[in-house]
Amino acid sequence: MPHYVYILASRPGGAIYIGRTRNLRQRIEAHRAGLSLHTSKYGIRTLVWFEAHDDFETSLRRERAIKRWHRAWKDQLITGANPDWKDVIHALP
Repeated sequence: MPHYVYILASRPGGAIYIGRTRNLRQRIEAHRAGLSLHTSKYGIRTLVWFEAHDDFETSLRRERAIKRWHRAWKDQLITGANPDWKDVIHALP
């Protein structure tokens, strides 16, 4: 089962949340249900970017690296794959 690194956003250029999980669909549902304090507080509900990794260690390193990036780099990562910052939940396998 793949490990996912993902970014949720409140709106284009708005608040973002970076996370990692094995069950991305279930985790997004939890965010949208308000079970995460940060995403609930800032209205972060749109899945704008994700990538799959084969193992835990790789996904952990990638998540930590992205969290340390400058905001402009994070925005470029999202915009490169999803220029309109649309919800990409439908792209999940």
